Amino acid sequence: MRALKQLFEKNRAWAESIRQADPEFFQNLSRQQTPTYLWIGCSDSRVPANQIVGLLPGEMFVHRNLANVVSHSDLNCLSVLQFAVDVLKIKHIIICGHYGCAGVRAVQRGDRLGLADHWLRHVENVREKHAPALPSIADETHLADRLCELNVIEQVVNVCHTTISHTAWQRGQELMVHGWIYGVEDGLLRDLNVTIGNVDEITPVYQAAVSALRSQTR
Repeated sequence: MRALKQLFEKNRAWAESIRQADPEFFQNLSRQQTPTYLWIGCSDSRVPANQIVGLLPGEMFVHRNLANVVSHSDLNCLSVLQFAVDVLKIKHIIICGHYGCAGVRAVQRGDRLGLADHWLRHVENVREKHAPALPSIADETHLADRLCELNVIEQVVNVCHTTISHTAWQRGQELMVHGWIYGVEDGLLRDLNVTIGNVDEITPVYQAAVSALRSQTR
């Protein structure tokens, strides 16, 4: 506890700054949780979800894991998704990757990290799926960036193919799934133009987004 005293001090300073701006903020926040957005992002410490989009606590529901993967076998992620959609009635799901992702780079380089390798097999599947388009990129950093982008697009489709999303759309619930990527070097978000709002949009939007990326490598 003594070694982390500075974190408690920073917490008190942060809470006080919030109260000075809005004396009723924490009281109001404690009464309800009504976020509009679900953020599914990478666990990387350089990508704090609320901060990079300028939102306060309570405005975004957040799930993070290594390399922002959405797996149909991951009950943790699916539980968050189901709660966000069915209980909180969020309207926007944002899958956000980031350039320089250590997990994606490990897959690209064939590095072995230990237990994390099993999880990153999902990213390896993305790399294998898009292998024909990737060798044309000679620069290693550019190649890693492209794999980060493709990984986001694939995870958007994974969200859209869950029974959670399908059921929400079938009952007429407003729900949009977006694919973004964040630049750690400049702090800016980029839209990968893979926004899907119903089942019929999944295939054409996916194909258009992938084709746009492939055209950039020619």
